Amino acid sequence: MDELQNIQDLIYVIRGQRVMLDRDIALIYGVETKRINERVKRNPKRFAGDDFMFQLTKDELDIVRSRSQNATLNKGRGSNVKYLPYAFTQLGVSMLSSVLDSDTAIEANRRIMRAFVAFQNLVLEPPAKAYFELKQEIEKIKNEMNDILADQNDINEFTRAQLDAISTALAELQAKPAASKPRRPIGFT
Repeated sequence: MDELQNIQDLIYVIRGQRVMLDRDIALIYGVETKRINERVKRNPKRFAGDDFMFQLTKDELDIVRSRSQNATLNKGRGSNVKYLPYAFTQLGVSMLSSVLDSDTAIEANRRIMRAFVAFQNLVLEPPAKAYFELKQEIEKIKNEMNDILADQNDINEFTRAQLDAISTALAELQAKPAASKPRRPIGFT
């Protein structure tokens, strides 16, 4: 299970597809990245189309780097990316097993396929307990919001009644004629 989790950690979602990078596949297969890319270049018909593999752009590579490691340059020859890596979809990884024909490659491919399927199942069927708890929390928040809105509506009605009473009182005051008492003059006489 731990090995499956390690492989799942190497699966990225890029361009809306779940993919693995050539360097990660090479690590699992126990070969150099350039050997995988050589096999792919020798069999271009097997990998035609973006649904099998595609090359990352610089922006996509930066996003992958920020998720997996720091963006500083590593010391030593060959430790930095010189070429943009290839991303293999589940179909592409499956096709790799036909061009890399060794016992190690076949076993590694089986582990990778299991990781893709487990990843897909996790997305399609979220854990039931977490789903149920989330549903309960949403219901609780929904009920609280309904209570707040009902209270707000009561306050609005009460405020409206008070404003009507003030309007009525002002109208009555305006309607009464002011008592005609002689006013005392203001100022110096």
